[in-house]
Amino acid sequence: MVDGARDSPAAAPFRAACPFSHAAGTARHREGRPRRPAAAAPRSLRPGSTGAYTLERVIYWVLKATLGSLLWAVWRPQVEGLEHVPEGGPAILASNHLAVTDSFFMPLVVKRRVTFIAKEEYFTGTGFKGWFVRTFMNAVGAIPVDRAGGDAATASLDTGKRVLGEGRLFGIYPEGTRSPDGRLYRGKTGVARLALQTGSPVVPVAMLNTGELQPIGRRIPRIGRVKIKFGPPLDFNRYRGLVGDRFIERAVTDEVMDALRALSGQDYVDEYAAKVKERGPGS
Repeated sequence: MVDGARDSPAAAPFRAACPFSHAAGTARHREGRPRRPAAAAPRSLRPGSTGAYTLERVIYWVLKATLGSLLWAVWRPQVEGLEHVPEGGPAILASNHLAVTDSFFMPLVVKRRVTFIAKEEYFTGTGFKGWFVRTFMNAVGAIPVDRAGGDAATASLDTGKRVLGEGRLFGIYPEGTRSPDGRLYRGKTGVARLALQTGSPVVPVAMLNTGELQPIGRRIPRIGRVKIKFGPPLDFNRYRGLVGDRFIERAVTDEVMDALRALSGQDYVDEYAAKVKERGPGS
């Protein structure tokens, strides 16, 4: 997911996705050959056609079985509508964005692996710290994207298309950044282009109280039940072939944002959140 908020070095490993699940299994080896965990979806474990288990994938399943269970026990997510997430095949999980830990808790409750994007800097560090951050990001399924250049949006969309083309789940924040005040802001049309180009359904996801548990500036969320609601998938195949039509892309994006507004109960602001942040407090 693309998050326009600033990241602190101390929290760097946790700023991208953390797709843990309390129902996780671990990969075990028997006679030199890996065996799939019971809770694993083959496609989410084996991007492409190689089927090879890398060090990062082993770490992923260890974290999923350990830290994921700990997070579940402490913050006890309360979830509605999880049945709307497809058990197989590609889907776009489009979420509102209230806190950094949205990228922790939403994947935590999804049984399948959710893939996000993260800043390229997380993958280019040196020394032990650089190795640790890079290994952690790879382990939790994050994919590096250069967000500093002019083609940042294109790179993000290309990554999403590749992930969806492999039949996996791709997470995205249509607002493009965290809400500065808890309201829901105008969505960017990247989610529409992904849906129209790939034919993937869009599952709206409402994070209901993460902004209260982790206000802006707070590194660790307060202890409390995290509340998440998933809505029915949105199918936009009626618009296939109309990629690039800005009116259609805006209509699709607005439909996604309307579904998020209905799920979350947030007040809607027809303005980009990034613009509000640029103007500063009290704008």
